[in-house]
Amino acid sequence: MTTLAAPHELEQLIQKSRFIARAAPAATPEEALAFLERVREREATHNCWAYRVGPLYRFSDDGEPGGTAGQPILRAIEGQGLDRVMVVVTRHFGGVKLGTGGLVRAYGGVAAECLRQAPRREVRPRVRVALEVPFELSGVVYGLLERGGLPRDAEGYTARGLRLELTLEAGALEAFQAALRDASRGVLRAEVVERLEA
Repeated sequence: MTTLAAPHELEQLIQKSRFIARAAPAATPEEALAFLERVREREATHNCWAYRVGPLYRFSDDGEPGGTAGQPILRAIEGQGLDRVMVVVTRHFGGVKLGTGGLVRAYGGVAAECLRQAPRREVRPRVRVALEVPFELSGVVYGLLERGGLPRDAEGYTARGLRLELTLEAGALEAFQAALRDASRGVLRAEVVERLEA
């Protein structure tokens, strides 16, 4: 999944109206709306916005004709394959009416260009797993972790052996489980204790 690495801002003058697009990463809808509150210009004619956070999305035309601002901003986010992103486009009216087609192009265009220029980062989901290891299998597990270059997050003793915690990329979990099964002849299995998104 791709999101923004940092907030970004872009300003364009379109038919005498000043459009300011501000984009930022947002891990939750609440973060997205908090960003809106921080950057909203009270004296501006409109502060239109859209966010996408996983399957959740919302948008607002903020007084512009329906479908001419919020939806084009959302389409700009989706068109660039981004997730966990909030975009606010502020308009200071310059006296020239743009019409519905002009508004769609202006809001969508300035949002898309802002997102094109913004720094991005890949987010790879990870999982934290716990593993109960009988003492007699500890050497096998340590060898497996060493070969895989997997650092331990936590390690402790139980009455029967060791308890290890480590973090893996979610995509590597199945292969790790198979390697554990093979190395321990079906005895060991890692339990997922937490799913991490960043």
